Amino acid sequence: MPAAEQAAQGERAAPGPDWGSLRAGLVQLRGVAQVALVSSPWSGLLFTLALFTGGWRIGVYGLLGAASSAGAAVLLGADRQGVSKGLQGYCGCLTGIALVVRLGASWQTAVLAVLGAAVCSVPAAAAGRLLAPLGLPVLTAPYCLVVGALTMALPGAPVTAGVADRVAGFTELTAAEVWRAFCNNIGQIFFLDNWYAGLILLAGLLVASRTAALAAVGGSVLALLTACAAGLPADRITEGLYGYNAVLCAIALAATFLTPTPWTAGYAALAAVASVPFSAAWEAFAQPSGTTPFTWPFTVTTWLFLAAAPALDRPGFPFGKRLRGNSFEKADVTP
Repeated sequence: MPAAEQAAQGERAAPGPDWGSLRAGLVQLRGVAQVALVSSPWSGLLFTLALFTGGWRIGVYGLLGAASSAGAAVLLGADRQGVSKGLQGYCGCLTGIALVVRLGASWQTAVLAVLGAAVCSVPAAAAGRLLAPLGLPVLTAPYCLVVGALTMALPGAPVTAGVADRVAGFTELTAAEVWRAFCNNIGQIFFLDNWYAGLILLAGLLVASRTAALAAVGGSVLALLTACAAGLPADRITEGLYGYNAVLCAIALAATFLTPTPWTAGYAALAAVASVPFSAAWEAFAQPSGTTPFTWPFTVTTWLFLAAAPALDRPGFPFGKRLRGNSFEKADVTP
């Protein structure tokens, strides 16, 4: 056989890129990114880097949970478009992280993380059907339900310590504590409590949306000021335990579900402020059972503000619109 023909045949026989694996990787990264309500795989990559700054366990279990949840959704016949956007992976990601933080890394925890993340796809589908007629997104409710049940059922140290007493007056923080609190308010979305992880997550948001990054900054600052004004304990403010729900509320309302306008920015700021005492109250409610608020304050606060938005006649509010995926679209409204 001529050399040129052999070379041509060799080129034809050479394996091409594995597009299936590439698509699966993109779905995985989008699942991690959707924890913070963005869908850019580049954001997911930066978020994954931030996870590994908290230790290999958090990184591995976060990815394991995201893959398990998305895989179960595919097997159960969930909407493929939602899967490709990462909407079936983020609850599993948080489930894997929460379980390894509580139970530590072991083969038993890995099995629980896989099963718990897979189960998230079922309440996600149920919540989607129940909430869609109300124009509300699922958010992190499946994760909160599954991990809340597992946390109460399984032994192990709580994710956070018990409720601490308020201080009299305004909580005073040093400059270093203010900086840590600002970063940890973002980092605690993924159970991360080091300042550089918060900055990496903020960079990931910036890659996807400048509006989302600005909302995260504003939500963190407002949460910090509100927690101090409420006299909440300085150590827990510094850890970011009262701020991560506020950051998610700000991103959801200012950059995801409502059209960005000055009105919706103020509305999102109000939601971020409201989520702080809600987080403290939920912490007091959950502490006797050994659980934590997780992201219930974010989920419920966002539901309430989104449910109220169609009744408010201001620019950017979704009057006469319905929820589709991660955005609102115009609906047929009869007089």
